[in-house]
Amino acid sequence: MALTEPQMRQETAASDHAIELRGISKAFGPVQANKDISIRVRRGTIHGIVGENGAGKSTLMSILYGFYRADRGEILINGQPTEIPDSLAAIRAGIGMVFQHFKLVENFSVLENVILGAEAGGFLRPSLARARGLLQDLAREFELNVNPDALIEDLSVGHQQRVEILKALYREADILILDEPTGVLTPSEADHLFRILRGLKDQGKTIILITHKLREIMEVTDEVSVMRRGEMVATRVTAQTSPTELAELMVGRKVLLRVEKTPAQPGDPVLQLENLRVVDSQGVEKLRGISLDIRAGEILGIAGVAGNGQSELLEVLAGLRPAEGKARLRGTPFPLSGSGADAQTRRAQRIAHVPEDRQRRGLVMNFHAWENIAFGYHHDPAYNPSAWRMDNDAIREDARGKMERFDVRPPDPLLKASGFSGGNQQKIVLAREMERNPDLLLVGQPTRGVDIGAIEFIHQQLIHLRDAGSAILLVSVELDEILSLSDRIVVMFDGRIMGERLPEATNAQELGLMMAGMA
Repeated sequence: MALTEPQMRQETAASDHAIELRGISKAFGPVQANKDISIRVRRGTIHGIVGENGAGKSTLMSILYGFYRADRGEILINGQPTEIPDSLAAIRAGIGMVFQHFKLVENFSVLENVILGAEAGGFLRPSLARARGLLQDLAREFELNVNPDALIEDLSVGHQQRVEILKALYREADILILDEPTGVLTPSEADHLFRILRGLKDQGKTIILITHKLREIMEVTDEVSVMRRGEMVATRVTAQTSPTELAELMVGRKVLLRVEKTPAQPGDPVLQLENLRVVDSQGVEKLRGISLDIRAGEILGIAGVAGNGQSELLEVLAGLRPAEGKARLRGTPFPLSGSGADAQTRRAQRIAHVPEDRQRRGLVMNFHAWENIAFGYHHDPAYNPSAWRMDNDAIREDARGKMERFDVRPPDPLLKASGFSGGNQQKIVLAREMERNPDLLLVGQPTRGVDIGAIEFIHQQLIHLRDAGSAILLVSVELDEILSLSDRIVVMFDGRIMGERLPEATNAQELGLMMAGMA
């Protein structure tokens, strides 16, 4: 039964909800991102919001944080109707937001980033002195320890995230929104983040957690709301639901939460590496004598905490970084530096590369989807019927087909890469590389920031490519992904291989010890 206006006012006055959104709608041209969404978040709780990529989760939170203005609807903060025309109004209302891609100035210190935009008066020195003391108090209270004088560019991703949280707390946020906060964290960093969030909740803070990882939802939230195609379809008490129910609500169908595959049928070695070594520009040895082989028709998983040489290994094999050592590709010597070791030559050798960071290495964000799908392969005769002119119509048509087959939403080749959600950006990169049916696919973090339905699809495509005879080198910080997809697993620590395991003969605990350097 609908409430009368006096009843609504009475309920509002007695509300124990930190946030209430009523009838929020937002369209971008013909795309309806949010459709009449209503949601309540109880004060002092952790409330999860899940949904497929493009379901409208980030748009809804961007409205709450003042990045967008709703076309219709009402926002209540602590029971009071509140206008939030911009992010400054959100901050004044006690709302802070930590974005999936951090908003930090990399060559500024932690302290400078925290006070940026919140300086007290016209002189910087008093602001810095005040902030230093407050920052130390906040860091101690919430286990957010980080050196205030460290440069952002020198910090790990996990510590950069702590800086973003400190920024929000410094601005006295009582409501904290985190958008895919573990997408770039290692398992141990994610566990530490959850301890921080529980500590914030115990201090009375209200937290909204946007994530696609159902394990995290079950572990840390009190309630969870599910969005699908711009609509709110359900809210559940977390203790009264299950990953299976949430996955079905997110996608609108039953979803396999495990990878179904037949045993691999490995063929001849595609790539053989012997004593591979990499020294960076500071003289630090990043790869210390890596020897391995990968065969046609198998997935070799590389497990390890980020920063232990996996990225450098992918870069060497993709032609982005020189190395020392010996390598053979299909039995033929394979240069690791100098002439013939560049990315264009690698592609001509039927080596495809899905980089770990899609936005920095995989896409040009202000270029259209069809242009991004052609990058690296623009010399293809199908794109160049004459020697002097690319056939843009052919490229666009090819891109449209790839986007449809990889379920990129929306399947619009004319949309810029920046206009897609993170998961759909990932699908664009995967479509570009995997549809070439490479002999060797180098893939880093294939499902980072990707929703449950898209994860299922990406895993199926990788298995399909394996079964078609491709060799796949998979790097992932997700141990569940490594264990379920790999036919063999190699663990790296400090630039070395700690050991090799078969997935059916190991477990996450053993791999975790090896990742920590304990053979």
